[in-house]
Amino acid sequence: METETFNIYGKCRFCNIEGSHRDLMKEYIQNGYREVYSDIFQECFNLYLCIVSKQSRLICATCVKHLREANTFRTMVIRAEQDLVAAMSKEPVFISMNDNDSDWKKQNQDVKPEVKVKLEGEDSDDGDDDDDYIQDDDITTSSTLLQNNDDNMVPGEAELLSRFPKNSLKPLPTRATLFHTCDNYVKHLDSLKGKLINANTIKNLLERQRKSSSMYLTEKMALVNNITILLEHSNMAPFKPKRRSGILCYYCRKEIDSFEKLQNHQDSENCKGLMKKILTKFSAESFVVYAHVSDLKCTICNENVENLNGLKTHLSSAHKKKIFTQYSDRIVPFKLIKGNEFQCQICGFNFETFGSIERHMNVHYRNFVCEQCGAGYMTKKRLKVHWRYSHENGSFPCDLCKKVFPSQHKFNCHNSIVHRSVKKNKCTKCPLRFADYFNKHKHMVEVHGEPPLQYKCNVCDAVFRRRYALSSHVKRRHLEVRDVQCEMCAYKCYTGTELKVHMIKHVGERTYQCSVCKKSYARKKTLKEHMRIHANDRRYVCALCGQGFVQNCSLKGHMRAHHADVEKI
Repeated sequence: METETFNIYGKCRFCNIEGSHRDLMKEYIQNGYREVYSDIFQECFNLYLCIVSKQSRLICATCVKHLREANTFRTMVIRAEQDLVAAMSKEPVFISMNDNDSDWKKQNQDVKPEVKVKLEGEDSDDGDDDDDYIQDDDITTSSTLLQNNDDNMVPGEAELLSRFPKNSLKPLPTRATLFHTCDNYVKHLDSLKGKLINANTIKNLLERQRKSSSMYLTEKMALVNNITILLEHSNMAPFKPKRRSGILCYYCRKEIDSFEKLQNHQDSENCKGLMKKILTKFSAESFVVYAHVSDLKCTICNENVENLNGLKTHLSSAHKKKIFTQYSDRIVPFKLIKGNEFQCQICGFNFETFGSIERHMNVHYRNFVCEQCGAGYMTKKRLKVHWRYSHENGSFPCDLCKKVFPSQHKFNCHNSIVHRSVKKNKCTKCPLRFADYFNKHKHMVEVHGEPPLQYKCNVCDAVFRRRYALSSHVKRRHLEVRDVQCEMCAYKCYTGTELKVHMIKHVGERTYQCSVCKKSYARKKTLKEHMRIHANDRRYVCALCGQGFVQNCSLKGHMRAHHADVEKI
């Protein structure tokens, strides 16, 4: 039996359930037969599915089962009708020879000539042998089936036949007649000759047949099988996401100081015995196992392998382990190097914090993809969080400062940090708490002597405190990639923030008004520069004559007008 695969995420066309489903238009093989679900649907219900670009082309496992049942019922009805028509075409025709039936004989002049067969052990009612006729095609079969000798009857058969007119019922099948009615059944009986058959024998036979022919492999069963085989036969050390100073064992939740000790702990405590019990608690959409990988190898033969894909290939080919490769990978490998630096096992990029590499792994494990923006995530829960934070737009005003936020999450964050002063980031070495991670890290560096986070550019000597600043630097200074395009003109820039500033030129709204002279500006930055005029803030001073200016552009104009000769020198 072919293993069923539902690996396209979306909504089912019939029941609107989200999940990993099959394509209606794609051809699949089931028990050696070709299946195209749109064709089966059209044959069963005589309905045509209209498929357009925005409509779903998927069908879930439950609807596939219902469709197969409908198709099986349709096939059964067609076969029954065919058997009925075939039986009617071969039914014996009894022709009366009385003169009074001349009209009936005229109506049946085209009937195929019959061969008269005298039934054994029967006397004709009128002394003639013209009572019973059967077609010449069925002489052997019918004559065998209609033997009603007492020797061939089972107990009670004679009493049953006596209640009905003579020859109106066919006799019960015997071993001799079974060769003509069900030869496969007779062959099966012959194979059981001389064997002791009891209830357990039949139960075991049916159980083996059920497992071999009707076993349905769910996505969860396949994922549990894959994860169990990879963890049991390798030196990977699974752990819970690193959120505290220590590392939590995936199996027993015990806090370990380092990844090196984690491996020894899991081997000595025999934690792997809890694996399947823990894995079966999760749904298929939530399966993610973080594992520390260092010098990955097979524990069956101690052969070193390069990566997880190499381990799967090795276990399948060398040790004949069954791994369902049609399902997505749910083991995420991590490797700690240089004391406090994580390395991506797929692209080799290094990260200074576990949180940064954890977010980075969503790039490689795109198990669930956002339909709106195409962002991929390891689990469906992360996709839901992304959708709630990024695409569920609305209007959530703050009653205290009158600011309006597009989502409930952003409003909650604003209210907690600005108005309630909630500090969720706790120092791991003292009772102090902080509003954000960066203030906490600054405290750890200044007070507790932790090494500061530094993101170094591989091209130049620039150093940054945050990774996105390094990414922007590389993109702007070294790659010069302007991949953010304005939809209204040919302008291109590096970031979405720059695009928002540029879009003011097209929109033209002046929402920032001066409280003194009532002038309006499109940008808040421009309004701040304007307010320097009212405050007489002349921060831009000429180095040659000492004259001050409110704006830098005014100083540049002054230099060109009055000190042009000095600029040339």
